[in-house]
Amino acid sequence: MNQESRTEEFSVNGEELLARIKALIHEGNIRRIIIRDKQGRTFMEIPLTVGVAGVLLAPTLAAVGAIAALVTEAQVVVEKVEQEG
Repeated sequence: MNQESRTEEFSVNGEELLARIKALIHEGNIRRIIIRDKQGRTFMEIPLTVGVAGVLLAPTLAAVGAIAALVTEAQVVVEKVEQEG
């Protein structure tokens, strides 16, 4: 079985950031999420592995909530894993 990754990038406002990150985590095929400001500076990079429990993500989601309170708009880069074969 081959794994191929692809990236997607989109903008969200600060109010939507936390909800969008939670939804992405629940998709299950996400390898990494990067949150950047409008100028392209990286605020946070979240590596995700298979089987990450919600309890382990709680501090990360709290940090995302703090970032969301500080920014009006953020760029989210998502690296997804595609299963082939």
